[in-house]
Amino acid sequence: MSRKIAMIGAGSVVFCKTLMSDILATPALADSEFALMSPTESKLRRMEAFANRMIADNNLPAKAWATTSREDAIRDADFVVVMIQVGGFHAYGVDYEIPLKYGVDQCIGDTLGPGGVFRGQRHIPVLVDIAKDMERLAKPGAVMLQYANPMAANCLALGRVSNVPFVGLCHGVQTTLDLVAGYCNVPKAEIDFTCGGINHMDWFLTLSHKGRDLYPELRDMFERPEYYKNEKVRGEVFRQFGYFMTESTGHLSEYVPWFRHRKDALALYCDEPAFGGESGAYYKWGKAMAEKYEKVDPLQFESTAIDGRSVEYCSYILEGIVTGNPFKFMGNVRNDGYISNLPQGCCVEVPTIADANGLHPQAIGNLPPQCAALCQTNINVQSLCADAALSGDPEHLVHALALDPLTAAVCTLREIREMTQEMLTELRPYLPQFEGKSLKQTPTISIPADCVAVDVPLDPALAIGKRFGTLIEQKVD
Repeated sequence: MSRKIAMIGAGSVVFCKTLMSDILATPALADSEFALMSPTESKLRRMEAFANRMIADNNLPAKAWATTSREDAIRDADFVVVMIQVGGFHAYGVDYEIPLKYGVDQCIGDTLGPGGVFRGQRHIPVLVDIAKDMERLAKPGAVMLQYANPMAANCLALGRVSNVPFVGLCHGVQTTLDLVAGYCNVPKAEIDFTCGGINHMDWFLTLSHKGRDLYPELRDMFERPEYYKNEKVRGEVFRQFGYFMTESTGHLSEYVPWFRHRKDALALYCDEPAFGGESGAYYKWGKAMAEKYEKVDPLQFESTAIDGRSVEYCSYILEGIVTGNPFKFMGNVRNDGYISNLPQGCCVEVPTIADANGLHPQAIGNLPPQCAALCQTNINVQSLCADAALSGDPEHLVHALALDPLTAAVCTLREIREMTQEMLTELRPYLPQFEGKSLKQTPTISIPADCVAVDVPLDPALAIGKRFGTLIEQKVD
């Protein structure tokens, strides 16, 4: 039976093409109906033309059609795949360039930090509306496969407001296993592992090959300069926290306070090009790719041959649900006790099974306390990011960035408020939840100019401190 798959954000030619190719390469899904939706007519029509060419060239029974109406795309859908980027590269540029003025240097800027928080403000309201559309229009039990960043904040917000089955998808675990397999010289398919945490901060709790623990070998690798050099940030966190995680240097350096807060630290740990830590790497790459494909006719730009599936989970999950053959993957879901020492209701990334009865996240118990504590620093920001987007209270933007590990390592609270105001002003066209609302004004007191001695009551602790200091001075004299 043909399944209807709504592709929301189908103007993303490269990623949409990858997911469609994966689905069409799956025999159980080869007759799918694709409803391609994007608000940008020109991009949408190019993707529609390419999709139909791919279907025809591979002689498949599928069909694809395009619409700018999200409701039409979602109506009677079995699956809704979300890959939106609200505001495009204009908004992404703001996410990167304004924080850089305040000393917050981001490599990727789509998950945490000022870039992640403001991307969440653009995406969470749209995701909530998509979930509401699914409740009204999609088939009962229709599943949302959510690819938009910031993954954890987006899914945390969805888990608060909707009962629509959803899972957030990322490829960090798959690609990290490629790295481990290469380092330890074992086939990736033969690695047994237990993994859990939050998106972009998943911890490999166990790693083994045919009963042999791979951790001693991996630890030895990261004491060798030729291995450590490639992944300085991930390697250093591994050495200090004891567990290997899913994020490369470029990503991970943004989620912690230790590597991008000073020029010397940045030069030491994030000196590899591109996603090895380079400033603005993903924004520059993404903009270049967008410009490359902006005016390309998809009927001419590349082969449409379907020759297998990518590492993306999407097609395998759909196949598991449609055929009933279980597929196990790492999914981002609401934490309903799956990780015991992370907050209920946050978003966790845990082993999940897709089968004919839907999605089944698996409990993994406690993370090591140091790993849970590092995850918690990111969850604090994700939660406040969701609070801001769902409530429309712009003060929560300040709160979120005040608790962001990298921003807090670089900026004062006053600077954080000023940066937030500047970003909010520039990005307001994409943020309807803040319409008619403003941040409180930056305090007018100037430090140190206005902080002169006056005759006012002192905090008792301050008074004691001053008296104690005087006594010490007298003793010294």
